[in-house]
Amino acid sequence: MARYLTGFQPTGALHIGNYFGALRPAIELQEKGEAFYFIADYHALNTIRDPAVLRDLVRGVAIDSLACGLNPAKACFFRQSDVPAVTELAWVLSNVTPMGLLERSHSYKDKLSHGIASSHALFAYPVLMAADILLYESDVVPVGKDQKQHLEITRDIAIKFNELYGGVFKLPEPSIREEVATILGLDGQKMSKSYGNTIELFLPEKTLRKKIMSIVTDSTPVDAPKDPDNSAIVSLYRLFATSDMVASMERDFRAGGVGFGEFKKRLFEAIWESFAPMRQRRAQLEADAGYVDHVLADGASRAQEVAQRTMSKVRRAVGVRD
Repeated sequence: MARYLTGFQPTGALHIGNYFGALRPAIELQEKGEAFYFIADYHALNTIRDPAVLRDLVRGVAIDSLACGLNPAKACFFRQSDVPAVTELAWVLSNVTPMGLLERSHSYKDKLSHGIASSHALFAYPVLMAADILLYESDVVPVGKDQKQHLEITRDIAIKFNELYGGVFKLPEPSIREEVATILGLDGQKMSKSYGNTIELFLPEKTLRKKIMSIVTDSTPVDAPKDPDNSAIVSLYRLFATSDMVASMERDFRAGGVGFGEFKKRLFEAIWESFAPMRQRRAQLEADAGYVDHVLADGASRAQEVAQRTMSKVRRAVGVRD
């Protein structure tokens, strides 16, 4: 049975783009193999410097993931920092990682371009990511096309290590996720925390309604025909509504006589209804803090067993243990 590995970054509340791009595919994979899913709190230290905020975000990601259908009976779900071996392995791997490999990393350059301060941790981010993947003997790592380089760097590091110390690591294979159509944010650009245009999964009703009503539209008069193919409203509606509902909205766009405010109301109702069961589950999880703690502790215990087996091989190979 293949082992899948995915990490979730706790850098903000999960939004619709996160759900369709990463969380829902991960939930589907837990039915197909052995799934290891972790909350990447060490990675988040690159951008989150307030400890209270980080703790709240980690817990929020845990609750949101469980509410959306991540099943701890089928997936090993844990905090990255609850398995300290990952940082030990990152240090060992750092010793065989060529500087040129890291200098070619797209993610480092991208983060700098978004104003994140340069640091050793930011530069060495791919090494910790490689440790995440190799520590748990992952067979398959689902990635988007834009993340493929991350796994290629991991494979390069593993090959270098195996050449020096023997075949310690299996080489993980990428599973290129079927590309989800670009999910548009409130301003019509790709939905991203960086752009401040997100629609979070579990907003209160009034807050969600206000966000949906703030979606940027043009000045086309109510009576005039409108183009559904260039509308963020229609693009988002397609994610939640039935095909008949989408076809009806597209016809109304082209016919004219319906204003953007009405279309936004339809979008709000579709989103609110779609997440209703998950909202109910989330409320239950928030009221039972002990359950969430138990899930993460149990997942960490299971992950520790695999991590210690890997580290025993690594330590013997490099000579820090007999």
